[in-house]
Amino acid sequence: MFVRRKKNRSGTTSVVVVEKRSGSFKECITMGVSDDANQIEEYVRQGKNWIRHRSGMPDMFADTEGREREMSETEQFLANIENILVNGDSLILDRIFDRIGFDKIEDDVFRKLVVARLSCPSSKAATVEYLKNHFDEDVDLSKIYRYLDKLNHTQQEKVQDISVRHTRELLGGNIGVMFYDVTTLYFEADREDDLRKTGFSKEGRHKNPQIILGLLVSLNGYPLAYCIHEGNKYEGHTMMPVIEEFVRKYEQEDFVVVADSGLMNEQNVADLERNNYKYIIGARIKTESTRVTEWILSHSWVDGQMEEYDKGDGRRLLVGYTDNRARKDSYNREKGVRRLEKAYRNGRLSKENINRRGYNKFLEMKNKVEVSINYGKIEEDAVWDGLKGYLTNTELPAEQIYAAYHNLWTVELAFRIAKSKLEVRPMFHFTRKRIEAHICICFVALKVYKELDRILKLNGIKLSIDKVLRMAKTVTTMQVRLPLNGQLLSRTMVMKRHKPIEKLFDENFWVSQ
Repeated sequence: MFVRRKKNRSGTTSVVVVEKRSGSFKECITMGVSDDANQIEEYVRQGKNWIRHRSGMPDMFADTEGREREMSETEQFLANIENILVNGDSLILDRIFDRIGFDKIEDDVFRKLVVARLSCPSSKAATVEYLKNHFDEDVDLSKIYRYLDKLNHTQQEKVQDISVRHTRELLGGNIGVMFYDVTTLYFEADREDDLRKTGFSKEGRHKNPQIILGLLVSLNGYPLAYCIHEGNKYEGHTMMPVIEEFVRKYEQEDFVVVADSGLMNEQNVADLERNNYKYIIGARIKTESTRVTEWILSHSWVDGQMEEYDKGDGRRLLVGYTDNRARKDSYNREKGVRRLEKAYRNGRLSKENINRRGYNKFLEMKNKVEVSINYGKIEEDAVWDGLKGYLTNTELPAEQIYAAYHNLWTVELAFRIAKSKLEVRPMFHFTRKRIEAHICICFVALKVYKELDRILKLNGIKLSIDKVLRMAKTVTTMQVRLPLNGQLLSRTMVMKRHKPIEKLFDENFWVSQ
């Protein structure tokens, strides 16, 4: 059997199924009559299907024809592909960027710099190449540098306002507790300037010029404000200016400032109390008065014990002990002493090593030339293993003070994220305004990073941010030019392997967040 087209006198065409029987051709069925070419082809297709079902055998010729048509259509489709963007991570980060409210800064360069800092942190020159290769975005390097100057002058304050407003909404309208800490960021440079100064480096790069970065965060580590200071500035003098400015600007009330013992000095405490600020600060219990130290060491401490000492004028000193801290203190001291002993045996200890920082406090200088290890000081230090002090003017219970102080790890985590994930350094800038603009970009990127973390946890996506972004980087967007109507059709290609994060590419998902 086969399908035949019969021309009629009327000009129409009949499509019939024909079968050869006893040497002659017999018409089995007429599929239809038409003068329309497309309709005729449809009748032919129906006829072939009729033959297939009637015989119970596939029509090999029809299959061949279908495959050829399929191949042709596919090749035509592929030829119309105009671009393929490797932009899955950008699609997610863009949505979070907008949700926070940073889209109110109507400058596309700002968005691109923040997203690139999260997706592929690198120099500004490398960022230009990244944008071109992944998103087909042409951004001139000089335009980026001009924008950094603009950001420093006009948009930095707006960035902070947006971050604070969003954080306040997340926390139910009241920030409540603010955590402050500092870190140092060094430069691969030989010379100092007005900002980049040598000083005590938390990264051990004492000979490199550096800056001091102070960061104020809320509960859960949401960034609120930051400050930049000269690299040789005493870290204790950085806290009050940023807190006072923040409280004034955002009319903060009923809050508690939490800070590490490195920021503990009499002037800071006096300033906090003068402004009627509540505080919880790590106490330097070893340098307390004789009366206080004798009181501390008079206790037979057990794991989890917390004692309180009234210092007057509303100040409370709380001292706690844990076995875990005791083991950690002992281990760290032994490690530090072994380092000193090795240096002593090798003859590398000199008067330049004498300072009050780290385990060099166990060194002493004799006759102004000989440096040795004082093992008596080591024994005296061991009695403090496991003890930690907290100074506060609040009326909070001891367990809440302990919990609040130990949330300082959120600031430390923010610094680790900034240094390792966002690569805040190395900084390839030399002017103050561009250094500040670079820090501002990293501040915004940190805010977006923390918001993504919150959304993942809220929706039960049990993947790290890094893994989510790595997976998202394999999601592409295909752009196809439709030749007949001239439109450019875009489709994000979320595959089976992307199932753990597929909801992040669903528009409806973001409506409910």
